[in-house]
Amino acid sequence: MKYKVTHLFILFILTFQLSCSSTELKLGIEKTEFYFPLLIDKNIAVVSNQTSVFNQTHLVDSLVSSRFNIKKVFSPEHGFRGKADAGAYIENGLDSKTALPIVSLYGKNKKPTTKQMESLDVIIFDIQDVGARFYTYISTLHYVMEASAENNVRLIVLDRPNPNGHYIDGPVLDTVFRSFVGMHPIPIVHGMTIGEYAKMINGEKWLKDELTCDLIVIEMDNYNRKQPYDLPIKPSPNLPNAKSIALYPSLCLFEGTNVSVGRGTEIPFQHYGAPYLKSNYSFTPKSKEGATNPKHQNVECFGENLTSEIVSSLELKWLISAYSNCNNKEQFFNTFFDKLAGSSKLREQIEANYTSEEIKMTWKNELSHFRKIRKKYLLYD
Repeated sequence: MKYKVTHLFILFILTFQLSCSSTELKLGIEKTEFYFPLLIDKNIAVVSNQTSVFNQTHLVDSLVSSRFNIKKVFSPEHGFRGKADAGAYIENGLDSKTALPIVSLYGKNKKPTTKQMESLDVIIFDIQDVGARFYTYISTLHYVMEASAENNVRLIVLDRPNPNGHYIDGPVLDTVFRSFVGMHPIPIVHGMTIGEYAKMINGEKWLKDELTCDLIVIEMDNYNRKQPYDLPIKPSPNLPNAKSIALYPSLCLFEGTNVSVGRGTEIPFQHYGAPYLKSNYSFTPKSKEGATNPKHQNVECFGENLTSEIVSSLELKWLISAYSNCNNKEQFFNTFFDKLAGSSKLREQIEANYTSEEIKMTWKNELSHFRKIRKKYLLYD
């Protein structure tokens, strides 16, 4: 009876909060009056990482203190606390604060298994995305949606801003090149929030066997995608600030080359370089938390500092310049590049000496088609 009374008191407080209004941005995680009632007497799992915080309190801690029945936490790439290297194997374990089991959704187990979904009624998904196709949190979202659909588990997505939500750009993925860094036929920069994206996955029937999951998106209040949004917590170890997040869609393509994007330095994704490039600017990658084995470790790399750059589109000029100045062009690209680009076309265009403008013209029709699809799922201006 005490458990029931506690939840009735919570519902009373939340109902009172509904009368309050504000013109300030309100995140999905804040709107407890909409999702707390859906959690009463349910077995719950949470998909989250270090970004799932409001007012310095983690979502998991908030739910536990409110005496909801949290069964487990699913964690994405970089882990629950967000400190692991990109691509690093993440082990299952226990959360040191709550003793809840943590199940990694990275590595071999990218999708919750039937056993891991047993007895669950609801999954809450709250992870800060950055709006780029190859940022793997939207791939984790896909697999969680698929597992939810297959096991009749409701999914609640707590929406958050997209810091790169003010534009759409890049080649649309050819599904022949589908991988964990690109699962859907979308451009590199899609201009959608995580909640809008979840609705598109459902609506376009992108899940296996054209399944759809029982999806509820807790929308934000007063969100405008054209207004800048600085993330209060870095979404992954090598995106430490707004500049790195803005440059990430353009510079991540270097991950499919022999050029460093500064992992293992103090300003990752804000400069690029390689030992063979000629420049007065240089940096030396070192092993550090979140980049324990960076590209060109302990080797001086010459390139360009981009901390003063302002970007509002996908920039190819740095990639084209680095390729042009590479002595051994046959070794510039690696097999990962085509997965990041979403097809072999971009690599082939750069190898054929296309200009940035010429390349972007080839994206025009497919971007126009994507915008029409995207429009159906938008929740905000």
